[in-house]
Amino acid sequence: MSSFIKDIFSVGISKIAIIVFSLGATIITARWLGPEANGIIAALTVYPSLFLTFGSLGISQSVAHFVGKGQFLEKEIKTSITQIWGFTSVLSLIICFFLIRYFSNSGENLYWVILAIMPIPFTLFNKYNTGVFLGKNQISAYNKINWSPIAIGFFAIILLVIIFPLHINGVLLAAAIGPVFMFFLLLLRNNFIQSFSFKINWKVVKSLFSLGIVYALSLLVINLNYKTDIILLDKLSSPFQLGIYSKGVAITNFLWEIPMLLSTIVFARSANAKNGLQFSYKIAQLLRLSIIAVGIASILLVILARYVILIMYGQEFIKSTEVLQYLMPGVLLLTIFKVLNGDLAGKGKPWVSMKAMLPAILANIILNIILIPKHGANGSAISSTISYSLAALLFLYFYSKEVDIPIKEILHYSKADFIPIKSVLKKFIKQ
Repeated sequence: MSSFIKDIFSVGISKIAIIVFSLGATIITARWLGPEANGIIAALTVYPSLFLTFGSLGISQSVAHFVGKGQFLEKEIKTSITQIWGFTSVLSLIICFFLIRYFSNSGENLYWVILAIMPIPFTLFNKYNTGVFLGKNQISAYNKINWSPIAIGFFAIILLVIIFPLHINGVLLAAAIGPVFMFFLLLLRNNFIQSFSFKINWKVVKSLFSLGIVYALSLLVINLNYKTDIILLDKLSSPFQLGIYSKGVAITNFLWEIPMLLSTIVFARSANAKNGLQFSYKIAQLLRLSIIAVGIASILLVILARYVILIMYGQEFIKSTEVLQYLMPGVLLLTIFKVLNGDLAGKGKPWVSMKAMLPAILANIILNIILIPKHGANGSAISSTISYSLAALLFLYFYSKEVDIPIKEILHYSKADFIPIKSVLKKFIKQ
């Protein structure tokens, strides 16, 4: 098998593993716990997921940059990582504890709050560490760090929810087991255990932080738009409605893995993306292919939504059918943002995403406040679709201006768009 095909398999298998194990975990929690318990879990985990985004501070990206460039010694970078990690872990734990305890309807149970925030320091450490592997171009190791904790978490859910029925406690414990296991593995494998020191190299710390903070802020704004609905459903509705919504939206998240799989094919060994403008044309090509793929999957999900929900989650979640259907138009349009944003972030312009996302968040908040009291989960799904659509169209406009490619040209299909797909298919047939 050629190295070209191996590269595709390396990334593709990792993405498929993430989808399979994540999907398996959502099915188990749905069928064994029911809508109300799933709503409580969604409420407990929404703030940690947000602060894992911001708490990461874009350190993985900046570490990969400096390791790859060799600007600092690897030992200096690792020591700085441990110091930043200690600070961000404590800060994220304190803030998340406060938000869940006093702003979430599920925060009255202190034990649940502690379990919900437990994965934060371990997950942050693992995220920071991925930058070292990326900087060394060790893609296989990078992939394992991403999918292994999810796989371990899946088997932990089988153990703690099915075999030993610990209910919500079991799900929250399972979410921590994967990151904790990977944390100790990385301490030994990458010699991070030797990097802990109280002696701070301010030059390295400042360099890592200053490069990463803009990425972190933009990611926080992006994820706020995805999580606003869960936060407001928790405040304005019931755990049942939140549980119904969480399972509908869970399926849509897997559709956005399609562009990641296609990107491997479009960009692998491409000799035509040596400058910024050419790379943007490649991104536009990826977008056009992604719209077709996600579009077909979206249409199928709209038509088969009822059967998908029944097969995966059971009769208790039948009301998630409408949630899924209402979300589909927004999910399809937001694919525009999901694909194009990577280009501007890679060009050092992650802040452009905030120009599109901030108005979308505002619209999402207003619409959720209006629609949730009357329509519950469905109202939140409609709000999200409108918000996603607004974000996608605004970002398409801003992207066009930034890369100097007309919108009409970005969305225009040609026969050349399908050459990479044909090429890969031919290589598979020859193997």
